[in-house]
This record gives sequence, structure tokens and C-alpha cells, in this order.
Amino acid sequence: MKRRKFIQSSAVAGCGLGFASLSGGLLTACSPEKSLLYHISLAEWSFHKALFAGEMDHLDFASTARNKFDIGGIEYVNQFFKDKAKDQGYLEQMKKRADEAGVRSLLIMCDGEGHLGDPDEAQRLQAVENHYKWIEAAKYLGCHSIRVNAASEGTFEEQQKLAADGLRRLCEYGDKFAINVIVENHGGLSSNGKWLAGVMKLVDHPRCGTLPDFGNFRVSENEEYDRYQGVRELMPYAKAVSAKSHEFDAQGNEVRTDFFKMMKIVVDAGYHGYVGIEYEGSELSEPDGIKATLQLLKRVRDQLS
Repeated sequence: MKRRKFIQSSAVAGCGLGFASLSGGLLTACSPEKSLLYHISLAEWSFHKALFAGEMDHLDFASTARNKFDIGGIEYVNQFFKDKAKDQGYLEQMKKRADEAGVRSLLIMCDGEGHLGDPDEAQRLQAVENHYKWIEAAKYLGCHSIRVNAASEGTFEEQQKLAADGLRRLCEYGDKFAINVIVENHGGLSSNGKWLAGVMKLVDHPRCGTLPDFGNFRVSENEEYDRYQGVRELMPYAKAVSAKSHEFDAQGNEVRTDFFKMMKIVVDAGYHGYVGIEYEGSELSEPDGIKATLQLLKRVRDQLS
């Protein structure tokens, strides 16, 4: 943690000289909007219905974020270009589209590449290697991180050790490309804030961090972790934040999460980077749900400021 604080302090101090930061949150420190309390990005998963249905092309994501919502940061999902991680021509098109739209590519959310905490060492190492291509793609696209999962099996402590082993090995590969490896609370013990914070301590690597998601705290069918406690426990390691939304009341407030309370936890932790909109609701269309979440995040930002 001392090294992490040193990196953060150095990045902020170097902003006037145009230095880049290792941390997702601090990548915005040198932006023209640096006076904002936090910045707003868009997670591609917000369009998962349209993308899976073939109603939207992955390559149009960057321009859609800018032209329809005036959002300047985007978070890719590997499922929508799963076979393109090593396709240089395709990645070049992605980078070109983002540059033309004037948006920043922030991270790639990676799923379906194996369990980084697999009890079988061979399977665990294979999962680590399966993520290498996404680290390389993230570097080319200009991202600061890849988001991974920390699934495992065994007791509470056994799963912590196994997940930490896989994550540290992947972070060491990420060192070669200056790419962070961040873990989302995404089901199982990863949705237990205490468990995931403990994994971060075991990994003990400056490139390893968290991506606290406001809504993913279902540990099992019969157990749901307190979302506010969970985010509070994960924020000391956060390099990105996911503002999950589903439904809104007549006043425009999210009905499952108190965004004011949650964002106060986020900024009180010293985080002023990008907060990603991830709309998963069904009552509003995907574009309308994104707009509602955007408006809410802006209103909360004004209130907290």
C-alpha cells in the first residue's frame, strides 16, 4: 500500500509535465476536465442485448458513446470481439474508431478464459496464459487495465490463496506492457468484499486492483453481501468503478442502489477517475437506461461537489 500511495502521489505531481499514470483512476488526472469530482465512462455491456441480437456492431461502440451520449471513456467486453484479440487489422480499426470519436479506451472486461484460481495448477496456469492476448490487445488499444474474474474452489482461505497465485502471475506478465489486472466482484466469493480485499493483500502487486460493481454482491443463491460494505472494502484497491443500474423511480433514482450514498463512499476513498455506466435493466430500452444512469451520475456529482 505504501508503494501504491507513492505511485499515486507521483502521478499527480507529474501531471503538469504530462506524465501518464499506472492507475485507472489517475489516468484522468491530466485531462481537460480534471476539476470534475469524477468522470463518467460507458461499459459496452450496457448494449449487450443489441450486440447479441446483431442490431449493433462492436466497431460502432466508440462513436455511439460519443455521438449519442457525449461520453468520452469506454470499457470494452471481450465477448463482442472474442476471436479478434490477435487480429491486428481489427484492433487497428477499433483504435481508429475510438480516436476519430475522441474517446479514451479504458479497459477490456474479460470472461470465458478459465479460472485464475483453479485448484488444478495446470488449469490455473492455462487460464493465466489465456489472458495474455487480452493484455497485449489492451496495450495496443491504449487501455490501462483488463478486468478479470477470480473464480476458485475450496475453503475461504484456500480460494484466496489460489486466486492470488493466478492473479500475481498474470500481473507479472502485465508488467511487461504496463497493463493492470483488476478484479470485479462477479459472483461466488468474489462478491464477498472481505474475501476479495484479502486476495488483494495476498497478491501484493501494484498492478493488481479491483473494479467494485454496485450490484454484483450475490455470493450464492441464499447469500447476498451488503453492497455498501462491499464497495467500501474494495475501494482502497480500485482502479475502476462500475455503476450498475437496473430500474429508476419517478425522481430518476436507481431503486436498488442509493447512488448518492454509494458515490460518497467512492469519492471519500480518494477516487476521482472514471465511473462506468453498466445498465442491465429491462423496463427502459438500453439507450434510455444509459441516459437515465448518466443523468443520475451527473446529478449526484453536482450534489457531492
